[in-house]
Amino acid sequence: MPFDPDRPTSTTAAASAYAPGPKPAARPLSAAARARAGVPLEPALNLWGGLRRPEEAVDLPVIDADRAGTVLLPPRARPSLQQIQASNWPTLSVLRRTWIRMRSSMIETPLLRSARVDAELGGRLLVKAEVLQHTGSFKYRGAYNRLELMSPEMRARGVVGYSSGNHAQGLAAAAREFGAPAVIVMPADAPRTKIEGVLAYGAEIVFYDRLSDDRVGITRRIGAERGMTVVSAYDDRDVIAGQGSIAVEMLDQAESLGQRPDVVVVPCGGGGLAAGTGLCLQALPDRPALVIAEPAGHDDTARSIAEGRRIGNVPGVRTICDALATPIPGALTFAINAQVVDAAVAVTDADVARAMLYAFARFKLVVEPGGAAALATVLAGRVPVAGRTVMVVLTGGNVDPDTFAKALTEAQADRGQPI
Repeated sequence: MPFDPDRPTSTTAAASAYAPGPKPAARPLSAAARARAGVPLEPALNLWGGLRRPEEAVDLPVIDADRAGTVLLPPRARPSLQQIQASNWPTLSVLRRTWIRMRSSMIETPLLRSARVDAELGGRLLVKAEVLQHTGSFKYRGAYNRLELMSPEMRARGVVGYSSGNHAQGLAAAAREFGAPAVIVMPADAPRTKIEGVLAYGAEIVFYDRLSDDRVGITRRIGAERGMTVVSAYDDRDVIAGQGSIAVEMLDQAESLGQRPDVVVVPCGGGGLAAGTGLCLQALPDRPALVIAEPAGHDDTARSIAEGRRIGNVPGVRTICDALATPIPGALTFAINAQVVDAAVAVTDADVARAMLYAFARFKLVVEPGGAAALATVLAGRVPVAGRTVMVVLTGGNVDPDTFAKALTEAQADRGQPI
């Protein structure tokens, strides 16, 4: 029976895979499941020409912009419902209520499957097309939830946030929806299409230099001077709950298709989507593995989890994945992701460009670089699909035409033959 969020569920009987309530004693993911989430034992099919063996696990403490590979993180006990509640993190019931409350204001983005893609990969690939969400990104969910839960007085004073583009547009659009003033602190080199989107939603932009300015300090100063509420793109409980509504929605869609993912892969910048997804998956009796995709040289979340403390990226390392180029994991998101993420994959710009081309050719979707990172892990063979069901989230489609055309051209040239 497909999951019905309005149907009462028992806390003692697993009538639904999504039933909230106490779980069995927390346990690490099984060795077999962890192996499925990481480097495959056999050579993976390279759709761009022949067979190749994915790179071995990498040495996390070393920062290398050209590094790419799969990192299996240390096994950890999963947080119990009581621990999640004690930490004031969003529980599954909170995520479900958030989804129910917001869904009339969201686009239920499709969960796509292609017989041709499944044949090419040797398994089942489920693609969550969040590029079709309002503002072209999943970020609208978190921003909308944060605004909706504010008091009318707080909304009247306005909101301020920092972002390279997707949270900027999501916050600007949500603020307009609720009639709240909005100021967005954006890097001066943000993609043109994202800047234009923020302005179109009626928000004010304050630009900063990505390499020399303190965006957090600028944002806090504006909030203090104008009495505005600072809304983080990821390090906020209500924002995480809004992002986590994606997991509730796509798991419901998968169940309606008779599918259950073995692995779920999401892009990771600040970590809000990973945290919300992980907290949702955590409640499943047979929990899928959660894999995060980060740009090579910007894999701060993977290195932080491995080290047991937050570690930042070296300033100045460039990536085409502007949406994922955060300097350091959020404090709240790191605390959650350190307990719910099973594996991490660093992808190169070339990996991402190939994924953008593949999404365009196979699913007819325009995906921005950061939004294609999860798909890139699959196509690079680092999260193998053969013999199982893998779900990936395409998180955003806000890309300048020139950037998109260049990525597709380079990916096609690198492959050497039409896709």
